[in-house]
Amino acid sequence: MATDALDADRSRAQAVFSARGLTKVYRTGEVEVHALRGVDLDIARGEFIVLLGPSGSGKSTLLNILGGLDTPSAGAVRFAEHDLSAASEAELTTYRREHVGFVFQFYNLIPSLTVRENVALVTDIATDPMPVDEAVARVGLAPRQDHFPAQLSGGEQQRVAIARAIVKRPEVLLCDEPTGALDQVTGRLVLEVIERIHRELGTTVVVITHNAAIAGMADRVIHLGDGRIVRVDTNAHKVSPTELSW
Repeated sequence: MATDALDADRSRAQAVFSARGLTKVYRTGEVEVHALRGVDLDIARGEFIVLLGPSGSGKSTLLNILGGLDTPSAGAVRFAEHDLSAASEAELTTYRREHVGFVFQFYNLIPSLTVRENVALVTDIATDPMPVDEAVARVGLAPRQDHFPAQLSGGEQQRVAIARAIVKRPEVLLCDEPTGALDQVTGRLVLEVIERIHRELGTTVVVITHNAAIAGMADRVIHLGDGRIVRVDTNAHKVSPTELSW
């Protein structure tokens, strides 16, 4: 038991995220919706995690709390030395600005700005941004950096969104259904970019999806249902995004 406890303490010490008893209840009038029900979770620095589950399982709520976009109703969550569950709005804003990159299902690009200009916007609030041209090149869009969003395919627009997320060198990249609006071929291209960022930059990546096929590229797959973690799978052999099909 002492060895088990020591291993658990060591695991928590190495975790970039650590959540205990994480609960989230949304209230609308007299109606309560329990989005998370006592989630315990550790994510190690540099892990590639897939959160898998159907709509309403709590995936987005968990991702939003990890990203500092929402706060728990009960329980505790930490990012490294930061206690996110006790942080003020100003502290959460600083946390998001300095540590987290977000990629959503919809690209949220500014139509009147070029690829390069969309990515450069984020550098104004970053403490140590990478060169914009480097971020654009990392997602394979250097030849199209002067194009506007309307001149790009959906997959290319999503890659711009990834470049915008990584240009500030975030420690964590949180992706909410990044292939949800894309066909299989384009989706694989986007996943290749995310996997390459993870591998080359050592970024901790969390991807939420309802698409079970994506689970094969993760270090660990965390299955959620009804606001709880129902199972955690570890992939002894990860597959390349090029091998995925759905």
